[in-house]
Amino acid sequence: MSEVAAQLTFPWPMPDSFAEEDFLVGAANQQAWDMLERWPAWPEPVLRLSGPAGVGKTHLASIFARRVGAVWLPDATMRVQDGVTPAVHGDFDSCRPIVIDSCDAALVDEHALFHLLNRVRAEGGAALLVSRGAPQHWGLKTPDLVSRLRLCPVVGVDAPDDALFRAILVKLFHDRQLAIDVSVVDYLARRLDRSVLLARDLVARIDARALSLGRRVTRALAADVLREANPDAEDGEDPPAI
Repeated sequence: MSEVAAQLTFPWPMPDSFAEEDFLVGAANQQAWDMLERWPAWPEPVLRLSGPAGVGKTHLASIFARRVGAVWLPDATMRVQDGVTPAVHGDFDSCRPIVIDSCDAALVDEHALFHLLNRVRAEGGAALLVSRGAPQHWGLKTPDLVSRLRLCPVVGVDAPDDALFRAILVKLFHDRQLAIDVSVVDYLARRLDRSVLLARDLVARIDARALSLGRRVTRALAADVLREANPDAEDGEDPPAI
């Protein structure tokens, strides 16, 4: 046979790592990193952590939660379940910091969130609210809640800059024990949206393709996978080396 048969591969799961050593700090997240390190010396007991999807907000919030022993409240606990809202009626020490991830998600119980923030302030606690945008864009219908949230100090996490995004790509490949040439990283960095989630997914696809073909990761292989994953991605020639 002239063609090399693709090898049978098994999709071993690689869960997202929220370990501190896997978080890369750069200009896009430095301010947020520094503010979380300042706890408990925050300007207000409630702080908002805001930024677009896929830039590492949940990762950063989880590092903070582990460092300070915070209570982690996913957005589901802020929804009414069987007539109650678990975050309000849950048995936990509100004097510990609280992290609410995706607190701008749909169906969040506004009364519960308002009550919880009041409880945090009254009992000397602290809360970190993770969201994509400003409170006025959450679809809230309680004016007092919107006003209170808008007065909370906010730190942003932006999409990674060029240097940080390249470092993230290198780390994602190294995490999969893949030796990667700088030309592959440069090629992908020029064409991918600056999203850690998208980068992680694409690296996983490239790894699977390389394993199935029994080949090392080359720029050509990465380009094929990128075209399949995102047909609209620019695929022009790289500029000549100077």
